[in-house]
Amino acid sequence: MTMRGAESKIVMREQLRILLAEHRRRGQTIVLANGCFDTLHVGHIRYLEGARREGEVLIVGVNSDASVCALKGAGRPILPETARAALVGALRAVDYVVVFSEPNVEALLEDLRPDVHAKGTDYTTNSVPERATSARLGIRVAIVGDPKDHSTREFLDSVRKAPHA
Repeated sequence: MTMRGAESKIVMREQLRILLAEHRRRGQTIVLANGCFDTLHVGHIRYLEGARREGEVLIVGVNSDASVCALKGAGRPILPETARAALVGALRAVDYVVVFSEPNVEALLEDLRPDVHAKGTDYTTNSVPERATSARLGIRVAIVGDPKDHSTREFLDSVRKAPHA
């Protein structure tokens, strides 16, 4: 991968499909990871590094502001989607970032057809919401990262409870 700025890694789905066609021509394994990434923490880093080890090209789907609010509730996201996408794009393990508005990544799996769908250790291969879509498309599901003992919700709760000067 060539060195690029975080912002240049953020692409629209249409552009990403074209870029992925070239990676496929080179025989590279394409991995899709996803999440809200509403404040980046060490668990996210370990998840994305684990996802990267599953192939040569890592795409990260970042939930849009509307989908984070629907999934996490009022007051979320903390950071807007553009900032969350830029933070994820700044990570060396990440090749491309795409913002998506659906509640899960089934449509991205359909559109992008990665070789591997990477999910964190808060899932099992049987609990991945998109497991049927992955199976139908021939996409391998990989559970990656460290044990789920990091949480944005817990982090935000600790910040709210911290004494303020």
